[in-house]
Amino acid sequence: MTPYLARLLEIPLNNVTIPREWKRATVVPIYKGGDRSAVSNYRPISLTSVVCKQLEHFISGYLRQVWDKNDWVYEGQPGFRPGHSCESQVITVCQDIADSLDEGVGIDAIIIDFPKAFDLVPHDRLLTKLAVSAVDSRAVVWVREFLVGRTQRVRVGGQLSKEVKVTSGVPQGSVLGQLQFLNYLNSVALVRERTIPTERPPPVGEVSASF
Repeated sequence: MTPYLARLLEIPLNNVTIPREWKRATVVPIYKGGDRSAVSNYRPISLTSVVCKQLEHFISGYLRQVWDKNDWVYEGQPGFRPGHSCESQVITVCQDIADSLDEGVGIDAIIIDFPKAFDLVPHDRLLTKLAVSAVDSRAVVWVREFLVGRTQRVRVGGQLSKEVKVTSGVPQGSVLGQLQFLNYLNSVALVRERTIPTERPPPVGEVSASF
């Protein structure tokens, strides 16, 4: 199967396009806690094409390699990063509090919870941030192709809803979804002296480089 799978993945990668079936998702609700009759107590997980996920792994590996080389991701961001975890974030916060107490200075803490964070990421802004993260422009076009034109339907038990278009957000449950969400939040850290340009990703016709 390996040669056939390799050929199947090579075509959309070289043509910077994705088959329509690969962009269809079945959303299943995962119970988080609380009242089981409340829709807000469920986390939507998108079941997507397994073959497409193999290609997502390749793209994700490339993006991580470039970002690590250019120190793009804010060092204080532990989410969705190999070698980092919630424990490392807790240790950092506790150390900051301990240092502040030793120095006798005040501590201000702001905790923000983004409801439906994955579903509300605007594609234009996400692609703009990706375009200025030092990755090849061909990768930007591929990610745009991955996000645009997606559809989804919800499955509860044995029942399926009607299929609807997805106009924003990143698929929660995909390989690329978490990585793109991480990139979108990357500029929140104001401690870095880095300006994010407002230029837009290049059109497909202007892409010539390879990655």
